Amino acid sequence: MNSSLLGYAFVVIGALLYTIYKRLTRISIAHVPGPESDSFLVGNLHEFFSSQAGECDFKWQAEFGDVIRVKASLGEDQLLVMDPKALHYIYHASGYDFAKPPARRELARAISGSGVTWAEGESHKRQRRIMLPGFGLQEARALFPVFSRYANQMTDKWKEILETTKGGEATINVSQWLSRAMLDAIGEAAFDYHFNTLENNDDPLGQAYFRLTMSTYGVPTKAAILMQGITGRLPQWMVRLLFDYAPMKSLLHARVTAQLATAVAQDLVRAKLEALAHGEVKKDILSLLVKSNTAANESVRLSDHELISQMRALMFTGHETSANMLTWILLELACQPHIQDRLREEIRETERACRARGSLELTLPDIDGMVYYQAVLKESFRMHPVGISTFRKATKDCVLPLSTPIVTTSGEVINDLPIPRGLNIIGSVIGYNRNKDVFGADSHVFNPDRWLVPKKEDPNATRIGVYNNLFTFSGGVRTCPGWRIAMVEMQTFLAELVSCFEFSLTDEARTIRRESALVMIPTVEGRINEGAQLPLKVKLARRD
Repeated sequence: MNSSLLGYAFVVIGALLYTIYKRLTRISIAHVPGPESDSFLVGNLHEFFSSQAGECDFKWQAEFGDVIRVKASLGEDQLLVMDPKALHYIYHASGYDFAKPPARRELARAISGSGVTWAEGESHKRQRRIMLPGFGLQEARALFPVFSRYANQMTDKWKEILETTKGGEATINVSQWLSRAMLDAIGEAAFDYHFNTLENNDDPLGQAYFRLTMSTYGVPTKAAILMQGITGRLPQWMVRLLFDYAPMKSLLHARVTAQLATAVAQDLVRAKLEALAHGEVKKDILSLLVKSNTAANESVRLSDHELISQMRALMFTGHETSANMLTWILLELACQPHIQDRLREEIRETERACRARGSLELTLPDIDGMVYYQAVLKESFRMHPVGISTFRKATKDCVLPLSTPIVTTSGEVINDLPIPRGLNIIGSVIGYNRNKDVFGADSHVFNPDRWLVPKKEDPNATRIGVYNNLFTFSGGVRTCPGWRIAMVEMQTFLAELVSCFEFSLTDEARTIRRESALVMIPTVEGRINEGAQLPLKVKLARRD
């Protein structure tokens, strides 16, 4: 054998030995307890995604604890995490060391473009820095009149329906109405754009958004889960090609929606730039964003494409998450009339106080001051987080700190968990929000009174989220930038709805399923193809 062949053989053998060595010495999480899997191809993920939202999280949490090993496709180990210290490390302390997995990242790009929901690392820091001035507390509260106007417009539509029904009671699909109203509201609040879906429901972009989550993020088949596992092993550029050109029905809807949203966003950005050039700056979010971007150093400014991407993200998340969150609140109130009655009585007391001072309508400070009302909101955000999970991938070897020790499969007790680079992690929002160590033994019970009991703050307690230590708006570097706006929007709508109407269950509402399709969507049992549905009995509420 000549020297060149010998050298080549030496290199190949060395590479093989190194690969085997890396495989054998790679940090393993096989000793972490978790459910058994009967499928090498899809692991536990088919059960996880096809079950109702949170069902597997709660079942596995009760059996295995707050850090659980689950099998993904092709035998891959992943972690399902609900432990406070571990989540704090992943989302706060080392937030940029845990990126979105390639498939999840490209799906975000397909929906919203290359904006802040897609960006990682320095690009994410830069985009977030430019965006924050438009999402402050003062800016959010300034949008109250806009949200109030659309809440009144929707309730007027419902009153018209009730006037034509026998007995003054009608079954209304509140989910669809809320989606339309909140798309109109965020359109004006964020961009000074009028979708007018409450009036005619014919806007092409509005129509595209109404079925987007179910068609794109709906319950995945086993084949789709396997494909996600395969794409996780491909380079990012190849994953992008698949999402841009693969003839998948779910992606086709996303592409059409993206084209419509981009065309609208381009016109809006152009108009805002022209207005700014003439010294005209309105108070909508896009105007503030364009102003902030223009004032920034040229090296950190958002490109036109990035500006458009932020608008696409706001169009989608600004109405879909709020509408679904409010839908679950109304379902809870219909299920528990005593809570609904108590909430309405507090609203009536506040309305009487408003009239006594000469005011005809509730203000945002009035709503902020209603103690039980705020407790109901907090409990609703805890029990019914719309985004039930977030997905991350470790970019380097590291060690997760733990609030509660893990007893491994060999019986060893460990207080921290080494994890390898490349490990996929599911951060369970819904599991953390019902963690008994954080929220008490009755964490699976809807109980607004838990927020009315004074608690001594533990200075050493692990804090996760920006709102009452809930994980609902994510946390750390990936905290939802628009969470304050969402809070003002939902407070405004809920006060108007509970003041005007009484809600009770229909037979269909008793069969509601919680589908996990990026956000937690209500569907009627056996009618998932109809998309989001919550038919409730609605009638006018009694007044003084």
